Parts: sequence; structure tokens; C-alpha cells
Amino acid sequence: MISITEKTLQDLQFPTVLETISTICNTDIGKQKALEITPFKDKESLMQALMQTSEYVSSFQNNNAIPNHGFDAITHEIRFLAIEDSFLEVGSFRKIATISSTVNFLLNFLRKFEDYYPNINARASQVELTKDIITMVDEVVDKYGEIKDNASPDLLNIRRNMNTVRGKVNQSFGTALTHYNSLGYLDDIKESFVQNRRVLAVLAMYRRKVKGSILGSSKTGSIAYIEPEATLNYSRELSNLEYEEKEEITRILKQLSNYIRPFLPLLIKYQDFLSDIDVIAAKAKYANKINGILPTITENRRLYFRDAFHPILYLNNKQKNEITHPQTIELSQESRIIVISGPNAGGKTISLKTVGLLQLMLQSGMLIPVHERSETFLFDRILTDIGDNQSIENHLSTYSYRLKNMNYFLKKCNKKTMFLIDEFGTGSDPELGGALAEIFLEEFYHREAFGIITTHYSNLKILANELPFATNANMLFDEKTLEPLYKLVLGQAGSSFTFEVALKNGIPFSLINRAKKKIEVGKVRFDKTIATLQKERSKMEKTSQTLKEEETKAREEGKKMETINVKIKQKLESYQELYDSNQKTIYIGQKIEDIAEKYFNNKSKKDLIGDFLKIIEIENSKRKKATPKETKALIEQKKVVIEEVTVQVEEIRKEKKEKKLKVVIEKPKPILKVGNRVRMSDGKAVGSIDKIEKNKAVVNYGVFTSKVSLESLEFVEAGKK
Repeated sequence: MISITEKTLQDLQFPTVLETISTICNTDIGKQKALEITPFKDKESLMQALMQTSEYVSSFQNNNAIPNHGFDAITHEIRFLAIEDSFLEVGSFRKIATISSTVNFLLNFLRKFEDYYPNINARASQVELTKDIITMVDEVVDKYGEIKDNASPDLLNIRRNMNTVRGKVNQSFGTALTHYNSLGYLDDIKESFVQNRRVLAVLAMYRRKVKGSILGSSKTGSIAYIEPEATLNYSRELSNLEYEEKEEITRILKQLSNYIRPFLPLLIKYQDFLSDIDVIAAKAKYANKINGILPTITENRRLYFRDAFHPILYLNNKQKNEITHPQTIELSQESRIIVISGPNAGGKTISLKTVGLLQLMLQSGMLIPVHERSETFLFDRILTDIGDNQSIENHLSTYSYRLKNMNYFLKKCNKKTMFLIDEFGTGSDPELGGALAEIFLEEFYHREAFGIITTHYSNLKILANELPFATNANMLFDEKTLEPLYKLVLGQAGSSFTFEVALKNGIPFSLINRAKKKIEVGKVRFDKTIATLQKERSKMEKTSQTLKEEETKAREEGKKMETINVKIKQKLESYQELYDSNQKTIYIGQKIEDIAEKYFNNKSKKDLIGDFLKIIEIENSKRKKATPKETKALIEQKKVVIEEVTVQVEEIRKEKKEKKLKVVIEKPKPILKVGNRVRMSDGKAVGSIDKIEKNKAVVNYGVFTSKVSLESLEFVEAGKK
């Protein structure tokens, strides 16, 4: 059975995640439920919760989004209905009808799209779908939250009588107002309202002449407010009717409350169902924010979080537009314990907390920000010892508290436990505390527990190296600047870079040398060796990254070449098909030519028709009847191939022409002299040059001479025309 303590939840900042989810909820009950989320006790309930959240996340991308689930809480109404003979106010019934309507709509939707949301629908199937509540409320209460006139026959008669009497009140008051105003008994304002009743504003000197009831006077006493006698009688009648209306409404509300009371368990389920959906929706929205997914839950003892982000850090950095570095961590039967070392502020604690928090979130039904190929199994316990836990109330020092915590670890640790310890062994004498920490680590190891610890102690680094199923790890640092790279690397211990960091922070070199002399030479050499190895690891990481990038580029180029080869093969096949088709056409053409020649010689139509039929039957025997669709596709394909061939032929012709022109242009032109045989570039007649003057030559053609430009002449060799 899974059991995780409150201390573990606090150490891993789980309540912070819950507060964020709570703010996303739409309802107050949902917000409270979100704050009360804890890891599930059994796997079946957990898997159902994870699948429900995953299904809700999928609704954000498809066209069948889950409808609104918001509602006004009916906690007050549920409490009152539980009291015998109590009755609800009108507004409460409207809230009950609304929540019933919302649940019914949601239940119908989930039944319709059960294939999309099977696990959410499984939760919905626990709730009964009924319209009885809505029908009963709608018969009595209108959409504005008022009792309908026809809620009962008596109420209908009372309200009709009230309307009649109100008319008489207004009529009698209007008559009195006209009468006394004509006599000049009224003030300029004529009328007013006192105690929510309509009264005449009578001048004080005439108050005895107006029949009616004095209900008050002005501050100065100059005006008396009088309700006319006739109106007064009708007002009393109206008050009686209003009392009767109130009594009838109370009776109706009691009756309706009694009708609704048997549905009390269902109303509790309605509110519980909608608040559960509210929490599922909030978890899904939170998963969207942090890019959360559902990794594989395996029965094998393996935790593999690839590209895992700390969700709180990720959201904080996102607000500041800062980068969050993911970590990849693996724990398995062959590598059960990881000892992370290295200088402070490098990300050791965050790496440890990331694993713990993500495992907690997953076991509480939340999706986590990891790569889709990640996987993990479920731990019965997650034990943590993180931070300075001085207890003022119990008068415990940090070390005493940690020893008490280690004692608890020893009682609970087994193969289904994961322990997370930050700065293991600190708080006491380094030699003695380190030795005790070493014994604890050996004990956890032999119990086959999974765990991650961070430490600066060399003996723990050596132990992790010696134990077959434990491994060292370190946080990478830049070898030159000693700036953290926030990347966890498994397989090698990390140096604390104590003296290097001190030097970087301005501590004089002479003081650092003095400090080195104070400690054992072997320890300095050991730490220096680790530091050197860590620097080499950093260089190898960079080289590895470069090689990976080159490999990726080479693969991309290879894929491009494969695509080009496929296209070339397809074109060659198309050209071959076209060639075969043309050869076939030529062959048939030759056959027809032979038949035509034969007919020309013997003029026998019978032989002609026979030969033609023979050719057609031979060709038809080779054909396979194609569908109209295939025929159309074949024609289109031939067109495309012909177009491609035509384009290529044109390009080849153009290329040859350009080459020919280039050859002609590049041919050297001979220098012309007197006596040379020449002819015009665009002519055929050959003559000889008699005289050359500047850029012109006198050419003798025998019968006549002509003066032409040297550029328009071309040399003719002897014996050529």
C-alpha cells in the first residue's frame, strides 16, 4: 500500500504545485479539492485519474471539446434539505435546477463521445441522469428566480385579485388627487410616498378638510401627508391579499422542498461530480502549461526520466523569459543509487528535487514534463531529507534531526522505497559524520532501495564507485570560467572545486596555498584528479555534441539523396515506358506499311482486311482491360512524361546550340591583307583585296570593285569558293 508522509510533500514543494492548480479551478469547491490532492493509495485509482487527465488534455486539440462544468455551489441548500420540515428560498431552487441541467448536459455529452473520453465517462456513469428535478422546479419557478403565477390555483386567484385591487387603489387615489387639487388644498408637489404607500401632500391649514389617515408631515410641518379614505380601504384589502400571497408562496416552497428532498443524495453526487471534473480540467490545463505527458507506468523496477523539467522552476523561468535546463536521470536494478557531487549552485539539489516532485505528481494523478519515452514504476514510499531542519520546538540541532530522520529511513527502507537526501552526512565532524553516512548508504544499498543523494564527502564518492549497483554523477561546469552548465552526467564523481571557486571569488592565492598545506596531500591530489577528469568530461561532452550535430546533418543529406534517387528511378521508369510505347507504335506502323504495299500490288481487299484483323487480334491479346479511372490516370501520366521529355529535349538542344555558338565565337579571326581572297559574311561572291584604308578595304570582284568594312569580310582559303 502506498504511503507518503506530509514531510515528503513539504520537502519537495508539492503544496506549491497544488496552489497553482487550485487557482486554475473555476469553482470554490474545486479549488478546495485541488489543495487536498494527495498521492493515491492504490494503482487502479491512480491509473484512472491519470487517464482522465490525459483524456481532458486531448479535448483541447479535438473538435469535441468537453462543455462547461462551472456551477454555483449548493452546499447551503444541501444542508437545509437535510433538516426535516425545512424549506428553501426561491433562488435556491433556481441554483438546484441549473446544476441539474449542467450535469445532465455533461452526462449526455460524455455518453455520446464515450470513445473519446472512456475514463471520464466511467466517472460520469456513477451519476444518475434525470430531468425530474428540473421539471419540478420549472413548474414553480421562472427563469428569473420568481414564483410563477400558475404555481397553484390559489396563488393565481390571489394575484388576480391583487391586480384588481391595485387598479382600484390607483383609481381612487387619482380621483381624490383631482378633487382636492381643484379645491386648492394640495401643495405644489401634490403627492408623495410614506411607508411605501402613496399619499397626498396636503397644506397643513387644510388637513382637517381632507378625509383620510395622516401618515406623517414635512420637517417644517407645512405639509401633512394623508392617504385618502377610499384609497385606505383598498390598501387594507391589498395588504390582506399580500399576506395571503406570502402564505401561499411559503406553502408552495415547503411542498417543492418536500418533492426535492428525496433527491438529496443525488444532488450531493451532482456537486461532487462537477467539482471532480473541475479538478480534472485544472490538472489538464496545468499539464498544458508545463508540457506534461503521461509516461509509461511499468511493473519493472526502473525509473527513467528523459529531458525532465522541474515544473515550478520551469514556470518561474518562463515568466522571466529565462532558460530551464532539463535533466535525464535513470535508476534501475543495476544502478539503484546515484551519488551526485560537485560545487554548490550547480543544480545538484534541483536535480534531486525534480525526480522526487515528478514522481509525487505522477502518483497523485498529474501529468509530468518529461520526454514521451520516459517510464517509471510506483513507489510505496518516498523518503526525503532536504534542507536545514532545525527543530526549535523539540530543541534538536540540524544533525540531531538528521540522525532521527535516518533512523526513520532505516525502519521504512525497502526495495519499493525511493530516498532523496541532500548534503548527506553534513552537520557533524566531516570525518565522523562521513563515516556514519557511509554506513547508512551501505545499509540502504543492501536493502535494494532506489535513491539519489548529493554530497561533498570523498568517502561517499569512493563508495559509490566501489558498489556494483551504485553510480557517481556530477553537474557539469565550464572548465575555464567554472560557470555551471546545469547538466547532470552519470558515471563520474564531481570535484567540489573548493580552491578554484575560492580563487575565482577573489581569495588571495597565498591564502589558498596555506589552506592546501593544512590538509592531507592525498586528499588534495584526489580532488585535483577528480577536477581534471571532470574538465576532460566537459571537453568530451562538447566534442560528442559536435559529432552528434555532424551525424544529424549527414543523415539529413543521406535522406535528401535517397529522395533524389527515388525520383530519378521513377523518371527513368516513365521514360522507359514512353520508349516502349513509341517502339510499339513504330512496329505497328511498319506492319501497316507492309500491308499497304501488299494491297498496292495485288489489290485484294480480302487479304487487306484479314491482315488488319490479324494485327488487331494480336495486339488485343496483349491488352488488359482498364477501368475508366485507370485509363484517365494513364493518359495523364503519359502527358506528364511527354512534357518532361519535351522540356529536357529542349534544354539539350539549347545547350548544344549554345556550345556551337560558343565554338564559333571563340574561333580566331585572321588578319586581312592586300591580295587576300575574301567574301562578305552574308554573301557568296569571292573577290580579292586591292587596297586597305583604315577600317575599309577595296575588294575587286573582276567585273566591279566595292569598298566595304573589314569587319564584314571573311577570309577564303585558296581553292575554296
